[in-house]
Amino acid sequence: MIRFCLFLFLGLGICTTLTAQSDSLAYARYFRVRQGLPHFFSRLKAGQPVRIAYLGGSITEAGGGWRDQSVDWFRQQYPKATVSQIAAGIGGTGSDLGVFRLQSQVLDQHPDLVFVEFAVNDNGKKPEQIHRAMEGIVRKIRKNNSHTDICFVYTLTGDMAPILREGRLPVSAASMEQIAEHYGIPTVHLGLRVVALAGEGKLIFKGKKEDYPDKIVFSPDNVHPYAETGHKFYTEALADAMKVLAQKDAGKSRRLPKPYRKDNWENARMIPATELVREGNWQVLTPETDPVAKQLRSRFPVVLKASEPGAALVIRYKGAVCGLYDVIGPGCGQYTVTAEGSPDTLIPRFDGFATYYRSHYFFFPESSGKGTRTLRLQVAAQGPDKTAILSTRGAKMDDPARFRENACYAGYLLVVGKLVK
Repeated sequence: MIRFCLFLFLGLGICTTLTAQSDSLAYARYFRVRQGLPHFFSRLKAGQPVRIAYLGGSITEAGGGWRDQSVDWFRQQYPKATVSQIAAGIGGTGSDLGVFRLQSQVLDQHPDLVFVEFAVNDNGKKPEQIHRAMEGIVRKIRKNNSHTDICFVYTLTGDMAPILREGRLPVSAASMEQIAEHYGIPTVHLGLRVVALAGEGKLIFKGKKEDYPDKIVFSPDNVHPYAETGHKFYTEALADAMKVLAQKDAGKSRRLPKPYRKDNWENARMIPATELVREGNWQVLTPETDPVAKQLRSRFPVVLKASEPGAALVIRYKGAVCGLYDVIGPGCGQYTVTAEGSPDTLIPRFDGFATYYRSHYFFFPESSGKGTRTLRLQVAAQGPDKTAILSTRGAKMDDPARFRENACYAGYLLVVGKLVK
C-alpha cells in the first residue's frame, strides 16, 4: 500500500498546482517519463542482447547493490534477452569526473542504456557546475550513438530527507532535472519511499541493524545503503518506474537540440599522463610492477610517480578547463603549480582519509579558454603536515614508515579542449 500511494502521489504529479514548468522541476516526483527509453525496451522485448551502463559514485559502485539487483530484475522480467552490465561507478566522484571517463569506461563498450547517478556526490556544487558536466555527459552519449538511451537516477543521504519530505529536490537533483527536461531524458528518484518510511517512524537512516530490531535500518553511515534494505528499496523504485517506461512509444526521431549551456563539457577528454612532458625522475608504474598501481588497476592501467623534489609535469593546452586524475594516500606529498600570470599554489595530495591509497582528482583555476596555457606541476620540496591533517579526523599514523615518502602520482590529464605538443 505504501508503494502504491507513493506512486500515485509522486509519479502522477505532486506539482500539478504549479503553473510554471521551470518551477515544477524543483519538486520531487517519483519519476518523469519524458521521451522514455524506447530503443532499450525495443531490444529487450525482442529478446535481443542489451548492455546497461551504470555511471555514478560509490552507491552505484557497491557490489550487490541497486546496480546488481536491477540487472537481475531485468533478466527476470525479460528472460529471452541477454542482459549484461557495464560497471562504471567510482566512489567519491561526481559528474565532473564522470564526463571525462565516460568515453573509455562506458561508450567504448557500446551500451544500450546509461543510468547516471551523481545526485549525492554533486550536492553542494553550484548549479552551473552540475549543468556543464551533466550536459556534457548527455551530449557525448547522444553524439556517440543517438539510439543509446539515458536515464538519470537520484539517490539520497539522510541529510537530504527534510527537503525531500517537503516535496522539493536538493540542488543537485533539481539542477539535473533542468538538463533532463531540455533533452527529454527520463528521471527516477530512488529514495522517496525511504523518506516516506522514515517519516512514518518505520525507518532510520543510520545505525547497526542489530541495534534496531523493530526498525528498518537504511545504512550504516547515513549514505551507503545496506544491500537488503536501502539498496532493495532503490531497486524496487527503479523497477516500478521501468514498468511504466516500458510502455512509452518510440515517438518521433530523436534529435540533438541546441546546448542548454554553450560552455558545457561535451569536449571533455581524459589523456594518459604518459603523454605529458616530464622533467626529472618519473617512474612508469603498472599493476605488475608496483603495489599501489596494482591496487588502483581498475582506475589506471599505468600511473606516473615522482618522489624527488623538483620533478615536474609540463602541460600545454587550449581550453578553459584542465585538471588531473591522480592518487591520494599515505606516501603522497603535494604539487607546486606554476601558471603564467598567477602566483604559485600548493595542491596537497594528502587528506584526513589518506590512511590508504585511492584515486582522486582536482581541477586548476579556469582560464578564459583563449590561446595556449602552460602549467607546471612540480613535486614540492616540503610535504604536508600529515600528523595534523589526520588529527582533524581523529586518525593517527599506524606505521610512520608508510607515511614517510612525499611522492606525487599522475594517471590522466583532464581537459575540456586539447593538449598542445
